Amino acid sequence: MILLSLLLVLLAAWKFDWRPWLADKTSQHLSFGAAIALVPLWMLQAGVKEGLEVHFLGLTTLALMLGWRMGVLMSTLSLLLITLFGFESWPDFGVNLLLGVIVPLSFSYLLFLLTYSYLYRHLFVYIFVAGFFNAALTIAVKTIAYSGFMVWSDQYSWQTVLDNYLSVLPLLLFPEALLNGMAITVLVVFKPHWMRTYRDRDYLINK
Repeated sequence: MILLSLLLVLLAAWKFDWRPWLADKTSQHLSFGAAIALVPLWMLQAGVKEGLEVHFLGLTTLALMLGWRMGVLMSTLSLLLITLFGFESWPDFGVNLLLGVIVPLSFSYLLFLLTYSYLYRHLFVYIFVAGFFNAALTIAVKTIAYSGFMVWSDQYSWQTVLDNYLSVLPLLLFPEALLNGMAITVLVVFKPHWMRTYRDRDYLINK
């Protein structure tokens, strides 16, 4: 999985338009600041079995702030940092990168694109559908994908994963949705220019 994960990271870096980003100090500070902000959030882990720890993601906010390409790059940096700090193991880096970062972030951004394309473009749709409900579905996708991998790789039985990992998912949905929904609301109100996926002309003007 490490090769596939790194290939996707390289694809994101290759397709990203670096020239305006390198010329804009604010964009650089915002990107690295978002990556650093995820580190303490991901350090707050809880779990009974080793490898089945849960934590909040914050990836929906990151995807809406930075877009898919820079979101993948900065969340990869966040994962590198918490792995260096010893909160994740290096042998699991490829799995964590693919199933814990790239898959949920990609799902979150795809869901935003679907809401932008097919739903009425209104501020409340952006906050509650692309933000709040999106975040809940994103952590569900991450948890289910990781559960499937743990069973497929014979690290734990299905019953163990169900009892010690999947059973916690209902308790994570609302807090994850609320965390991202509140963050997106604050950013849209006070710093809309920080949100790569938000424009007043799309969601506010003439509504």
